Amino acid sequence: MTRTGLLGGSFNPAHGGHRRITLFAMDALGLDEAWWLVSPGNPLKAEKGMASQVARLASAREQARRASIVPTAIEGALGTRYTVETLSRLKRRYPKRDFIWIMGSDNLAQFHRWKDWRGIASTMPIAVIARPGYDRKAMTSPAMAWLRRHRVPIARLRNSGRWSAPALVFLRFDPDPRSATAIRHGAPDWAERFRGISLRDPLTFRRIDDGESA
Repeated sequence: MTRTGLLGGSFNPAHGGHRRITLFAMDALGLDEAWWLVSPGNPLKAEKGMASQVARLASAREQARRASIVPTAIEGALGTRYTVETLSRLKRRYPKRDFIWIMGSDNLAQFHRWKDWRGIASTMPIAVIARPGYDRKAMTSPAMAWLRRHRVPIARLRNSGRWSAPALVFLRFDPDPRSATAIRHGAPDWAERFRGISLRDPLTFRRIDDGESA
């Protein structure tokens, strides 16, 4: 089985912080590869200020260079909108991979708002990466009240054979202050250099350009 981490997000734009936490998680969990799921759109985020998917995918590719990180827009090909649907489809489509969902503690704090969040937790293990200012909210969140009983040590997950779910593991490392919001404030036209480009998705092999999904 190929152990694969999944990090979803808008990547608007992708930046060094995404790369750093991914490489850290890969090392801590003994992953063979990580996929960045560049979303068509996040139901919990406003569309205002959201760059095209191809621009966000292009920025992710730049940040993933020379690493075992695969940025992909596969959600468009799967026709899924919610994380629970995407993860279920990925498990069926890639039966020879063991997947783990990676998210920040800021997402755990609002995880109870996600569609069928218990279904997500039951589909594959979850690794939560600490983020400054969110840990307390995450630990006292409604979702954590249910997930707490499924918390496991990193070593147990890393050294086990086939993974099973629910399973929750916490990863802690030095905070990274970088954020996509700060980048957009400093360079609101960051996506302009990707205007008009066309990319081939590495998982679906379909083309993606402005206004289209892979």
